[in-house]
Amino acid sequence: MGRIMAIDYGKKRVGVAVTDPLRIIASPLETVPAAAIEKFLSEYLSKEKVDELVVGYPRKLNNEPSESVKYIDPFIARLRKLFPGIPVNLADERFTTSIAKRALIEGGLKRSDRMDKSIADKVSASLILQSYIEKMNFMNKKK
Repeated sequence: MGRIMAIDYGKKRVGVAVTDPLRIIASPLETVPAAAIEKFLSEYLSKEKVDELVVGYPRKLNNEPSESVKYIDPFIARLRKLFPGIPVNLADERFTTSIAKRALIEGGLKRSDRMDKSIADKVSASLILQSYIEKMNFMNKKK
């Protein structure tokens, strides 16, 4: 069984998280400059077995896609073209950045370290992934 990878795509930075091989726990992996994400993914996927990609998809409170999907939709299309054998699924990412920032504060991370936005990006990706895992587990139990 391969890992599941989550991607929190941003115009400047991309947070990446992965599950353990048993798909139980999501862990922050890396924050990558947006311009280098495809190379990073190609290298990672050549070394590790990943069965599924999950991309955070921003929505407004009324459940409509937010304005930033105009940058994310082309990225998703490129992912599907670059890695045709790996399914790409979307996950609601509302509030993940604010939750990640709050978790960093509550976790005792110093203010100077919290100013490094790359930390929040990869934590956001892990929150997206953990939520996705829990949803999939719930759906599988309902079957």
